[in-house]
Amino acid sequence: MTPPTTFSQKLAAAAERNRSWLCVGLDPQPARTPVEEIVPFTRAIVEATSDLVCAYKPQAAFFEAHGRAGWDALAATIAAVPGHIPVVLDAKRGDIAHTAEAYAAACFDVLGADAVTVNPYLGRDAVAPFLARPDKGAFILCRTSNVGGADLQNLDTGGEPLYLRVASLVREWGAEHGNAGLVVGATYPRELAAVRARAPGLPILLPGIGAQGGDLEASVRAGAGGGLLVSASRSVIYAADGPGFANAARAEAERLRDAINAAIAARPASG
Repeated sequence: MTPPTTFSQKLAAAAERNRSWLCVGLDPQPARTPVEEIVPFTRAIVEATSDLVCAYKPQAAFFEAHGRAGWDALAATIAAVPGHIPVVLDAKRGDIAHTAEAYAAACFDVLGADAVTVNPYLGRDAVAPFLARPDKGAFILCRTSNVGGADLQNLDTGGEPLYLRVASLVREWGAEHGNAGLVVGATYPRELAAVRARAPGLPILLPGIGAQGGDLEASVRAGAGGGLLVSASRSVIYAADGPGFANAARAEAERLRDAINAAIAARPASG
């Protein structure tokens, strides 16, 4: 059997192999993890949980805050993830076309990420460089998990909120290579259901479970189908402090993986 090579293939294979739609966020908080400890810390988390996840999602900001040493730690963290598990770089890039091309090169070619989160505010030409690579993926911000997201994302655009218009556009933009997804927060299950109805086949990256208080069962009912990457970061990687942190992270990841599977199994077939 040919090993999976594209982001979509790697995601599907990892989800099936590990019976998991859990995406663990690798977010080393500067106040808790000094820069010199980042790589041993994230590597231990990966080693403890790699059979329980469908993907990893390092948040670029927590590495970039340390300057050059943090950038090196980000590259080393991505390199530590087994090659059969996809890495979604949470960088929320978005700029005019030629700048977006440079961002895409940095994320994909330099850092080696399989997918990246992208801000659609500048429109199609700013997103296109991330979707132009059939082997890579892009998750486009749609209805984010923060309260302030409503300031723009819920604006009326002629009878529907902007986030639904974004969902429709992303479905069009990703049609050529089938490598586009959406970011929708678990903190807004009603909006999540509307997005899933609008874009039934697109994978959705779902932040907001765990420390942000998103309802896992409600989110799975609203968004399952088409791939739902349930992302948890702080609640997993900082499940405990001290020498046993990796074992605690594994226990929490396993609990979440099983809870996601139970919620999927309990979801009405017609949902």
